[in-house]
Amino acid sequence: MDADADATKAEPRRLFQRATTLAELNALSRGTAIRQLGIEFTELGPDFLRGTMPVDARTHQPYGLLHGGASVLLAETLGSSAGNLCVAADALCVGIEINANHLAAVRDGVVTGTARALHVGRSTQVWEIRIDDQDGRLVCVSRLTLAVVQRRPR
Repeated sequence: MDADADATKAEPRRLFQRATTLAELNALSRGTAIRQLGIEFTELGPDFLRGTMPVDARTHQPYGLLHGGASVLLAETLGSSAGNLCVAADALCVGIEINANHLAAVRDGVVTGTARALHVGRSTQVWEIRIDDQDGRLVCVSRLTLAVVQRRPR
């Protein structure tokens, strides 16, 4: 293999338009459901956003398992946050549809979600969010569709 072929495989294309840090993303969670459930952004790659959520009393359903709604909240948090990094400062991404397939039960520990774009267009985006348990077992896979709209002045 030649050096040019190695160079093309080395780095994924940088997807995000806005520069940010994990600290800035986590600060946006203050006073929201994101903070209440203990969700934290943990990794920002060139084409993905990753975060964790504890599986404990805050995220359990009555039978002691991870609540599917908590998984969906993690998925939408990661996908929407990543989507908003892909648009100009005068635009905003808002969720218009989300689905989730819950594939395995989790009783405790931490789950990790990773959001990756399937489509980033001018008016819509589609994100896939995969949620794994601490053993790397796929717990939930979700697809989120976002509309890209003009940001309104506050």
